[in-house]
Amino acid sequence: MDRTELVELLSPASLRLLDSLPPYDTHGDVLKLVSDLRKAGHAPGLVSAVLSQSRLRAKAALKFGEFAERMLFTEAGLEQATRLRVAAVHAGRFTGLGAALGRTPRVADLGCGIGGDAMALAALDLSVVAVDADEVTATVASFNLAPFPNASALQADAETVDLEDFDAVWLDPARRTSGHSNTTRLTRSEDYSPSLDFAYLLATKLPLGMKLGPGHDRDQIPVDAEAQWVSVDGQLVEMGLWFGALARPGIRRSALLLTADGRHELTASDDSADVDASSLGNYLYEPDGAVIRARLIGDLARSLDARMLSEGIAYLTNDTLTPTPFASVFRVLETLPFDEKKLRLALLERRIGTLEIKKRGVDVDPATLRTRLKLKGPEAATLILTRAAGHRVALLVERVR
Repeated sequence: MDRTELVELLSPASLRLLDSLPPYDTHGDVLKLVSDLRKAGHAPGLVSAVLSQSRLRAKAALKFGEFAERMLFTEAGLEQATRLRVAAVHAGRFTGLGAALGRTPRVADLGCGIGGDAMALAALDLSVVAVDADEVTATVASFNLAPFPNASALQADAETVDLEDFDAVWLDPARRTSGHSNTTRLTRSEDYSPSLDFAYLLATKLPLGMKLGPGHDRDQIPVDAEAQWVSVDGQLVEMGLWFGALARPGIRRSALLLTADGRHELTASDDSADVDASSLGNYLYEPDGAVIRARLIGDLARSLDARMLSEGIAYLTNDTLTPTPFASVFRVLETLPFDEKKLRLALLERRIGTLEIKKRGVDVDPATLRTRLKLKGPEAATLILTRAAGHRVALLVERVR
């Protein structure tokens, strides 16, 4: 979306048209809808703009729920935007600052994008100024923040904003190439905007929280930061770094899981030491991605009285079922031959036609293997390909949690 398109979209009549559209349907007759809108006298540019926003609103429902129905988006902004549930967790950290200050904290959201985190901050009655260098993105953020009298948006370079009157900073560096659509992920942290050097220096002056990708280089995590990896319903979504008064005393590693049944967290003062590897038991545990990234597998293993299946591979095993929110749990049914031909025969004998393949620690492409096995049959199964006692194993399992 360019500036001209945004200006046209922001007129009251255009917004009424956008809100009047039926729910976006990827399988619907888009051409008919375009034709109907053109027959109603709407300009081609406006029709394109409102339909694009309608599509983005439908896509954004996964992150923003019903709030997406009254928001505006850019393609790139939505891609990097924080899920509202996670943004609420971020915002919760800042509320604790008020007691020490004796007043409502004033927070600068630097690199605000479309304003998702700023909305969460404002919803908790924090005073927030959302900053983005891009004119279109800052304008979209301003629109999304309009319902909150304690929030505003500013177009400016985050690294030049005067922060003298602010009590804390939230920072979400742009990790994609510039533009509003067809952007790509930046692979080098030195290309982020604002830069990490700027963020780390700022963290020595003000309480600061920062969102980064979950696969961010751990060697770049400052020793005084609390690093928290977050997963939502099993999907690893981010790593957050917290500094100063926003970091919790004694905690430097955290795995936070947001699931349908609530919030679960493992914390530690440092990476946890792994437990010893041993023989395959009756149950196999696949830790959540947040636990793996936080390197808290050892602590999880000790809480389950479990052992590593193989050194350096994130599978745990024991002989007794111990339910945990921090891992998927499988019952081991049997060990099958790892050899492809023998594996196929074993699966055909069991009349397995639908096969989910999970792998860790072995050089196998599940999709290619599934095609090559050419399975036929009415049964469905799960196969885990990994290593045990240094050897490749194929484990037929069933999920119990």
